[in-house]
Amino acid sequence: MQVVIRSLSVLTLLAHHPEGLTLKDIAEAQSLAPATAHRILAVLDEQSFVTRSASSRRYFLGPAARELSSGESRRLPGLTTTHPAVTAAGRKTGETVFVCELVDAQAVCISLVESRHPLRLFVRVGQPMPLHAAASARVLIAWHAEDDVRRILSDAELTAYTPETPSTVNQVLEHLALIRERGYDVCHSELDRNVWAVSAPVRSSADEVVASVTLAAPAQRVDAADDQTAAINAVQEAAAAISSDLGWAAEQSR
Repeated sequence: MQVVIRSLSVLTLLAHHPEGLTLKDIAEAQSLAPATAHRILAVLDEQSFVTRSASSRRYFLGPAARELSSGESRRLPGLTTTHPAVTAAGRKTGETVFVCELVDAQAVCISLVESRHPLRLFVRVGQPMPLHAAASARVLIAWHAEDDVRRILSDAELTAYTPETPSTVNQVLEHLALIRERGYDVCHSELDRNVWAVSAPVRSSADEVVASVTLAAPAQRVDAADDQTAAINAVQEAAAAISSDLGWAAEQSR
């Protein structure tokens, strides 16, 4: 029974440290010999109750542990507040930058930094984004299994907001393949006319896409190729920074 109690204590400890802990941190906090802590973590890792970052060597709660929770408690800590990287991206570009998360098969804005320009886009915390038409939403499902995507889209209304909107399941699936190929999504007048957006995935320590970072602006402000490249880079850098804080390492996706 002692090993079960120790394992549960380790999971509880990690639940209170979303930034992750090293083997030494865990051993000291639980008054365990490093070898004992390592054996416990090895089993928990094998069963996906914890994951370990290849770069920082920190341990985090894994998908099996998070699956035991539901609703708000399943959210990864640090996503519901505006991350400094999102603030930096908004300051650098001057445009609206926001974070979305998949909640009950619905993409929802959970934090944002508004544009400093007089002409702003209307985005608010709590606003749902259409899964087929918004870059912020499509990124969230792009790496899901095709059967799961078909099931999710079958329950959604694929409204053609503009002539450019993908409005069939097959059209969306083709677009998701493009997202996976380039690692981010671009939406140009597909949800709103004359609105350009770019979105990049946020990944957890288990290499799961758990959120998206999106920049959206009136198309005329990002018409030049250099402006679009700068926006894409800003979003990718912000997403990578948040992912790193969640224990993700770039080599995991190679």
